[in-house]
Amino acid sequence: MTHIHTETYGHGKPIVMLHGWGMHTGIWRPFAETLAKDYRITCIDLPGHGRSGRMPAFDLEHLAPMLLAAVGDEPACWLGWSLGATIALDIASRFPDHADRLILLAGNPRFIRTHDAADSPEHWPGVSSRVLDAFSSQLTEDAQQTLLRFLALQVHSLPDTKALLKTLKAAIFECDPPDNAALQQGLKILKEADLRPALAAFNRPVSAILGGRDTLVPHALGAHLQRLQPDLQLHLIDKAGHVPFLSHQDQLSEIISGFMESK
Repeated sequence: MTHIHTETYGHGKPIVMLHGWGMHTGIWRPFAETLAKDYRITCIDLPGHGRSGRMPAFDLEHLAPMLLAAVGDEPACWLGWSLGATIALDIASRFPDHADRLILLAGNPRFIRTHDAADSPEHWPGVSSRVLDAFSSQLTEDAQQTLLRFLALQVHSLPDTKALLKTLKAAIFECDPPDNAALQQGLKILKEADLRPALAAFNRPVSAILGGRDTLVPHALGAHLQRLQPDLQLHLIDKAGHVPFLSHQDQLSEIISGFMESK
């Protein structure tokens, strides 16, 4: 059985946090400890990442039961960032008894954009599939440099880009590099998953938090999310990129606390 590494902090209402592609718990441990002043925070290393073992099939079908087994049966708020948001949405949708709330942080139920005109009802804002294809091919050549390029995208255009990139690098290299198969399969999830119907059908409190300067999950997504899920609580951190838990920790903490205490 695959070992799943978890770290738990604090007491109170439970929040389970899932990191993004190529990352691990260390990336947001300081932010988790801040939230733990008011909540019980459990951070999970996805299989093949950080201190968790590898799994044969890194896909949504197999990830959900494995992660649920690692945290127990108590209902919790699932907070997912980037790829973690896709996984959290899948868990909340298929196992609603385990998810009483859902937070999508810089996440997207469909990561890839459509090519329709922006004013078309079929348009969906996201990243180009070519970006993910490039990451996939580069991983086989030099996984470490591919991850570094991905990190640079996540803090692109922010005033303190150099400092943020340094923090990201230090967190990433706290552990061994992720399993290459898990990286490739994670990209496959981002490229192929379409959980828009799952979000539309979700009948528990849900919040989406977007960064105004995010180059991977555009803030224009917000209006589309609200059309899918009219009760969704939408928040925009105007000057944040893809890692608001590093660049705008206080503002993000306030948003999450407000959502956790709302009805």
